[in-house]
Amino acid sequence: MKQILQSAKSGKLELVDVPAPAVAPGQVFVRNAFSVMSPGTEKMAMDFARKSLLGKARSRPDLVKQVTRKLMQEGPLPTYRTVMNRLDAPQPLGYACAGIVEAVGEGVMSVSPGDRIACAGAGYANHAELVVVPENLTAHVPETLGLEEAAFATLGAIALQGVRVAEPTLGEVVAVVGLGLIGQLTVQLLLANGCRVYGLDLDPKRVEEAKAQGMEFGGAPGDDHDRLLSALTGGHGVDLTIVTAASDSSAPVALAAELCRHKGRVVCVGATAMDLDRRTFYEKELDLRMSMSYGPGRYDYRYEEGGVDYPVAYVRWTEQRNLQAFLDLAARGAVDPSRMDTEVVDFELAPEAYEALASGERRSLAVVFRYGDEPDRRKTHGEALPAKRSASGRMRVGFIGAGNYAKGMLLPALRSAGDAEPQHVVTATGPSAHNVAERFGFARYGTDPDEVFSADDIDAVFVTTRHDSHASLATAALRAGKAVWLEKPAALSEAELAELEAAAGATDAPLMVGFNRRFSEHAKTAREWLGRRIGPLAMHYTVAAGSAPAGTWIMDEITGGGRILGEACHFVDLCDYMVGSTPTWVVARALSEDASRDDSMVATLGYADGSTATIHYLALASAELPKERWEVHADGRSAICDNFRVTSMPGRKPLRTLNQDKGQATAIADFGRCVREGGPSPMRLVEISGATRTTFAMVESSRTGAPVVLPRPGAESS
Repeated sequence: MKQILQSAKSGKLELVDVPAPAVAPGQVFVRNAFSVMSPGTEKMAMDFARKSLLGKARSRPDLVKQVTRKLMQEGPLPTYRTVMNRLDAPQPLGYACAGIVEAVGEGVMSVSPGDRIACAGAGYANHAELVVVPENLTAHVPETLGLEEAAFATLGAIALQGVRVAEPTLGEVVAVVGLGLIGQLTVQLLLANGCRVYGLDLDPKRVEEAKAQGMEFGGAPGDDHDRLLSALTGGHGVDLTIVTAASDSSAPVALAAELCRHKGRVVCVGATAMDLDRRTFYEKELDLRMSMSYGPGRYDYRYEEGGVDYPVAYVRWTEQRNLQAFLDLAARGAVDPSRMDTEVVDFELAPEAYEALASGERRSLAVVFRYGDEPDRRKTHGEALPAKRSASGRMRVGFIGAGNYAKGMLLPALRSAGDAEPQHVVTATGPSAHNVAERFGFARYGTDPDEVFSADDIDAVFVTTRHDSHASLATAALRAGKAVWLEKPAALSEAELAELEAAAGATDAPLMVGFNRRFSEHAKTAREWLGRRIGPLAMHYTVAAGSAPAGTWIMDEITGGGRILGEACHFVDLCDYMVGSTPTWVVARALSEDASRDDSMVATLGYADGSTATIHYLALASAELPKERWEVHADGRSAICDNFRVTSMPGRKPLRTLNQDKGQATAIADFGRCVREGGPSPMRLVEISGATRTTFAMVESSRTGAPVVLPRPGAESS
């Protein structure tokens, strides 16, 4: 299929042939008929991408701060890789489309193949022949409405949510500042709501277009508004103002406040600066309100991707219900996107349309891309890059999933090792698979994991997907006779872990989980320094994890399992490595009643030989602390490691590394050696299972308040 992509580094646009996206549970597979390019939003994205690195930094000081902190914490090489990975990733464009449903994922109930639907969401409702969209970001198109008009549903929902936040009533006078695409739709919605509208825009053409749709009054921001408003409102000012303009200046919001009557409302829909003069808002007692995109549910992972709807009795208008409401209004003729200044362009000409927008040649409110006949179905699974000859004695690799960590750490480590032959990469979306294949030299790419499992030219499969699919994909690969590198966590439940253990036990193919810290030179040196101890070992591990990003899938109990299962397994495994066995009991306490906001936990692990390890996983510790610090003591010797860059050992010269050494490169090299030469996995199954079950016990103990006894390990690790 074809999709338009933009380079985040250079801003270059390409219409690329890529595999169709994979359909996951809860998702809908759609053949696009039309998609809408919104000049305001998409031009901002283009302009940002085409800035120099310095220009990008100046416009996003928040990102510069993140990069600086990462540089201080982890060193120059990991920071450089992270920045370059984000810049090298192809950026899909578009967030509003309509088409025909071709298939649905498991659990989808409201949509069926053959349905006509509108789709929303950046990263989903893209400018592409085929898209995959979560069920809650779709809405049915009424039979009387064309798909071309239905493609405006996302933009309509944005305007509709702004009107809902404003709460206009019949007969109120409303000012709309900014008469671009969202502004014009806002005018139509206000007129349908029985309001009188005063529209303002720098472009007189936009004012005339809005008047042609029924708006009574209009002008420019610099006009004498008092004279008109005196006649229109009796000198009181408008009842409310909706700001749909996008601006680096605070002038649109300041103008909105100036236009309002005493106790009026100002609603911000567009992206504007907000360096406000308090005096105007204070003296008029104005109500300042913000409208968030399409409506409630936006940016909530559980709603958008998890499919958890909000109860209608408590949240009447979600983003999906806003989409549906706009479509119903359009079907009845209450609003009509076709009345606006739009242009329909064949999708093959999309790059030219974007370039005309960037240069200022195209001035229409919106460009609607029209898709032709059904795409070639032979191109919806995998593609081949120019054939490569197999190199004897190298590990032939299939890769499933390629997020930032895989691209920033695992794939560069594989390439640096020089003994791996990349054969096939699979990701959820075609553009991502194509980009990773080109960048890291994979012979083939696609979106179907089964193609990796069935390939005869693949020895080892790397699984680096979201956590809920780890165990099932690794199990399938093992049953296909492949060696498996499985990123942590190994599983999210006892049932998943048992199935993985059974698959690993039934094959000679090695299983390796990405518990890389035990392979770090810092960990190896500390363990060697402690020597063959006689007495028990005491270890303390402090993790300044920071708060999880709002709405991240990692914190979702089903998809990510939370950070104790998803990340703390790393720290458990390092403790196990230093002791030489897995714990026999666990006591854990959560430090917050709401783990979705603060998943801080203190856990104590007890071992059969009397050793003890404590793990402080802290979400709200100071951001100035190193993320990881651990110390270990036994038989009169100690080792203290700061963030895997400096390890101090009283009585011995400290170990220092320029960059963080968390052991990834060594772990991958050891895994590759075992695949090429045969022999056991660098980690035994009992170690993988032990660390995983310990995290299960930590969660259980924190919930019950009671210790959890674990099975005694069958044997000590080497």
